[in-house]
Amino acid sequence: MSWFEHGTSRIFYEEHGSGDPVLLLPGFSGSIEEFAGLRDALVAAGFRVIAADLPGSGRSGPQPRGYTATYYEEDAGAFVALLWHLATAPAHLMGFSDGGEVSLLMAALTPGAARSVVTWGAAGTLSDPDGQLREAMYNVVDNPIPPLQDYRDYLVTTYGEANARTMTRSLVGALGEIIEHGGDISLSKAGDITCPVLLIAGEHDFFAPPALLSQLAGRIHAVKVLVVEGAGHDVHNAQPAWLAQTIRDWLQRH
Repeated sequence: MSWFEHGTSRIFYEEHGSGDPVLLLPGFSGSIEEFAGLRDALVAAGFRVIAADLPGSGRSGPQPRGYTATYYEEDAGAFVALLWHLATAPAHLMGFSDGGEVSLLMAALTPGAARSVVTWGAAGTLSDPDGQLREAMYNVVDNPIPPLQDYRDYLVTTYGEANARTMTRSLVGALGEIIEHGGDISLSKAGDITCPVLLIAGEHDFFAPPALLSQLAGRIHAVKVLVVEGAGHDVHNAQPAWLAQTIRDWLQRH
């Protein structure tokens, strides 16, 4: 295990295996521990996996993090710097949810850092016209809606109640500002992505629905879209074996 300092961030990362480099990023509040099975499958297939927690999540700092409307770009810059530090660019960039959004931005802003991109639960833009998603996240610690009860328990167990409340409410403020300015994360920059991209969506993903992925795909030069029937946001939990095999096959072709 290692640490990388960049600006106000202290990034926790681990390296496993050898071969072509793969940067693996979890989502907001997540940890690389969630992807141990995927990491091991990629290592067994002959890849060097650099798995890292996003700033403010897992074991990366600062905690609690104060999120701003520019946090996606800040994180993209931090992970590009990590790849330069490790002398591993270009790498295959891979991420779930916010980790996927950061991967797309890295490829758009610094094409030389990306060999290919694989995302699930990421759509390059935010959409919450009635505010229900933001309201649910804002209240997740103190008054979670039933589908988020397990997530609330995870947040409180992992970060403590006060920190969990601070980080989720700060995130909602940042997302609200992004949405007020059109919701763009990487959509407007997707045409600058020069490497092949695989976009995966759960059929019932309410954060990054297939319709938004279609919009993003229309801006990318070399792209493939896969929709996983019956799955929601966390495709890695709904179809872990399928996801690992699909990603292995993709990486071996690129």
